[in-house]
Amino acid sequence: MIPTGSLVNAAAIIAGSLLGVLLHGRFPDRFRTIVFQGLGLCVLLIGIQMALKVENILIVIFSVLLGGIIGELLDLEGLFERLAGRFKKMMRSKDTGFTDGLITASLIFCIGAMAIVGSFDEGIRGDATVLYTKSILDGFAAVALASTYGLGVLFSFLPVLLYQGGLTLFAGFFQQHFTPQLIAQLTSTGGMLILGIGFTLLDIKRVKLSNLLPSLLVVVVLTLFFG
Repeated sequence: MIPTGSLVNAAAIIAGSLLGVLLHGRFPDRFRTIVFQGLGLCVLLIGIQMALKVENILIVIFSVLLGGIIGELLDLEGLFERLAGRFKKMMRSKDTGFTDGLITASLIFCIGAMAIVGSFDEGIRGDATVLYTKSILDGFAAVALASTYGLGVLFSFLPVLLYQGGLTLFAGFFQQHFTPQLIAQLTSTGGMLILGIGFTLLDIKRVKLSNLLPSLLVVVVLTLFFG
């Protein structure tokens, strides 16, 4: 099975990022600020809507806590920063925002209801409509992000392709286990992390979202055993 939706999503991010890089330095700060504030508010709304889909709140709470501990022990945030630094070195980029752009864009594009549900939908039913819609949104977001952070945003297409493509293939192989309850729990946990992205974009509080990513795996395990 070819994850067509993820391939289209990656292409949209590349195109949007290239346009954003061309606008880098020419995009007035006041427009960039209002775009990020608007994006931050929208992300908060999406996160709240996703989080409210919870069916078993205790499982989600334990998933976030256990996932955060696992991520902290593994130091995923440090790992992502080192990987981003290697990309930066490979590209011989002097852009100070390269690492922040790669990490921020990757989190925004990877963690969300559309990424999870869209990948599962394509894997289980062969329908990539959700991911095509997400591609349009991500393309516009990449323009705004790349105009601020620079070339690092472009390389976020790699984790998006690996993450969404992996979910699609995984869902295709194990589709009988993905009940509506499991998808709801995954969506709710993703919504909690999305809220953290919104707080970061609005400069309210920087959350170590990378270290919370294992929560998405923990919630699957706990839901399968206790759901």
